[in-house]
Amino acid sequence: MRRFLVALPVVLALAACGSSTRDLEGPTEPLGNFRIGHIGVVAPNLQKLLVSRDATEVEWINAVTKALTERFSRFEGDKYYHLGISVEAYSLPPPIIPGKSAVAMNVTLWDDAAQAKMNAEPKQIQVIKVFESRISKNREQQLTGLAEEAARLIEVWLREMQETDGWFTGPVAGASPEAVVNTGSQLPPLEPADTPLGALR
Repeated sequence: MRRFLVALPVVLALAACGSSTRDLEGPTEPLGNFRIGHIGVVAPNLQKLLVSRDATEVEWINAVTKALTERFSRFEGDKYYHLGISVEAYSLPPPIIPGKSAVAMNVTLWDDAAQAKMNAEPKQIQVIKVFESRISKNREQQLTGLAEEAARLIEVWLREMQETDGWFTGPVAGASPEAVVNTGSQLPPLEPADTPLGALR
């Protein structure tokens, strides 16, 4: 059953000058026993919203995969987890024209040892840059910045779940292959979920 999307939590990234990867320059704070396994990014239902420049599924898959790999390959825990991402909607306004740079995606985390989802329902991540300077940023820079901020917010979510639900603890997983980046073919299929579009319209 579809839900009313306007009630979904909205994450506003208001600082246009702040870098979403600045925190990667310092020491890495461990994330329990987390180690990234597969990263699967898909975009089968990608929608362009508002007044936006075009971006292809491949461009979003590549940008999000790169941002996730850069962020999550830092962790050297002893248990493998897999990330499945479905990019659902975006907005990349051209210069001058009013609008919001934004991306919305659904995120699922799998426990490799248990062969099970960590979150029963996809986590819905939204990045909305209201005050971004589009005069100084081209389309590729907008897209990259949104992907990097989304990756940062996924890490924030995982740390919250570690604190509140005790994620990334427990017995060590058996031998697993090294991290593999792919487009979802080695992950269980991403299940249909409500698209987090309410705040982007």
